[in-house]
Amino acid sequence: MSLNNFKDFSFFSLWTFLLCSALSVWTPVQGEVLVIGSNLPIIAAPGDDVILPCHLAPMFDVQGLTVEWSKPDLKPDPSDRLSRVEYVHLYRDRKEVPDMKMASYFRRTELFMDAMKHGNISLKILNVSEEDNGRYRCFIPKLRSTVKAAIVELVVDSNFAKTSTTETPLQTPDPQDTTPTNGRSRVAVVVVVVTLLLVLGLAGFAAYFSHSIFQKLKQKHQKDKTQKQPLQV
Repeated sequence: MSLNNFKDFSFFSLWTFLLCSALSVWTPVQGEVLVIGSNLPIIAAPGDDVILPCHLAPMFDVQGLTVEWSKPDLKPDPSDRLSRVEYVHLYRDRKEVPDMKMASYFRRTELFMDAMKHGNISLKILNVSEEDNGRYRCFIPKLRSTVKAAIVELVVDSNFAKTSTTETPLQTPDPQDTTPTNGRSRVAVVVVVVTLLLVLGLAGFAAYFSHSIFQKLKQKHQKDKTQKQPLQV
């Protein structure tokens, strides 16, 4: 393989790599359904009814899927010989499964059943107490996505002004708001990465183009120089 052919092959390989990299970054954002929680903690007073926001974006019907709400930081009970997983709320086969639910949340949690067809899997917890403090995880195990779960933090503070039990606490996002906050940040990252790849690609093309012109001018100069040399007798 000649030097010029090798350079052509290297340039083609560079462009192929850049294109594949751009597609690999862009495809998950365009094609996947993402589980999105809340970037801000949900703050409430003891006795409040709260909503832990979680939804899918873009909109996706989850009525036929399993939805799990759990507390990932909660250690299993050592006295449980079966090591069963206990949930804050478990939705399976289009209904709640209370048998695997933590006793402290019995009859205190519910999903918005009618809104699940729109991708809303927010969890409502009634009459919260300081024992409910912590991180909550909403998880859809059979969702065909790389982002199947999200974390929402609940802070129950006795110093927080108690709100009406018929209203959402002050800092609780609206569960009907399906604006994909995390999705926007992902898109921004993808735009930056794709832009960087395009800039690198254009820079490589410019460098290759300049090098090709330089080589052609150099060869032409050598050829002209050779033709002008007098013949030796």
